[in-house]
Amino acid sequence: MYARLRVYEGRAAATAGVGKDLVNAPMIRHWCEAVGDTNPAYTGPGAIAPPTMLQAWTMGGLSGHSDRSGAYDEMFALLDGAGYTSVVATDCEQEYLRPLRPGDRITFDAVIESVSERKTTRLGTGYFVTTRMDVRAAGEPAGTHRFRILKYTPAAVGRGTSPGGPQGVKGGGRSLRPRPVINRDNAGFWQGVAEHKLLIQRCGACETLRFPWLPGCNECGCQEWDTVEASGEGTVFSYVVMHHPPFPAFGASDDAGPYAVALIELAEGVRMVSNVVGVPYDKVRTGMPVRLEFLRTDPELELPVFRGSEG
Repeated sequence: MYARLRVYEGRAAATAGVGKDLVNAPMIRHWCEAVGDTNPAYTGPGAIAPPTMLQAWTMGGLSGHSDRSGAYDEMFALLDGAGYTSVVATDCEQEYLRPLRPGDRITFDAVIESVSERKTTRLGTGYFVTTRMDVRAAGEPAGTHRFRILKYTPAAVGRGTSPGGPQGVKGGGRSLRPRPVINRDNAGFWQGVAEHKLLIQRCGACETLRFPWLPGCNECGCQEWDTVEASGEGTVFSYVVMHHPPFPAFGASDDAGPYAVALIELAEGVRMVSNVVGVPYDKVRTGMPVRLEFLRTDPELELPVFRGSEG
């Protein structure tokens, strides 16, 4: 299988793609409001788009793109036919070559850059596929986006699986929540969670607080930082109720019923995504006061969540 997949390395994944929208101020504003980024470079005359929006301008939306290559579809059909039917995004890397400004027309080409040998992970066994997208603005190179996925066969699930085992279920057969990706940039955050502390980064130069954790400050670029512990008080800034697909690990029971996912604005001014617990999903409201607590979802995983109150 690996030999058959390697044939696709270097072949086009998309050719002469065109962004569905020009770079525009409303999308920039929505992005900045959602992540709490108040950098003045993204507003007013001469504004630029946040560099991390690079992929946003190339997305096809629900209707998709019509410029994906036959080679890309062939490779995925080969994987599907061999039983590697599931997919999960694992990471992305971006390089920025020039700022994007409102009015820029985005075009791009993409290539299947590499396919790994078969790997076994907690999710299952499969192949990592990396695509590289070269993005242009008004015909000029603007950036590079590498996107890596795992195309895999899900690990078998069964009632007798031991807690935390590779099959992704705990004793009694209940699904586990996905494991967080822990790396050198966010390991300190998860260490804090293990100690029942919600830690926020603070820039060592301008003292701006930031979340999620990043290696450098968005405001001044300083790479020195320390942490402050959040008080645990917050409010629901925005939320969605997840109805589909059903995922028993997020339900109160094995029925995998709807659950609320919220963007929480902490008292310190930063925002984070988490679950709202303690109230029915249809009672969650924007502005609802919430309080931090730590939820043990299985023997190996504890997560920060926020308890709401209908009152």
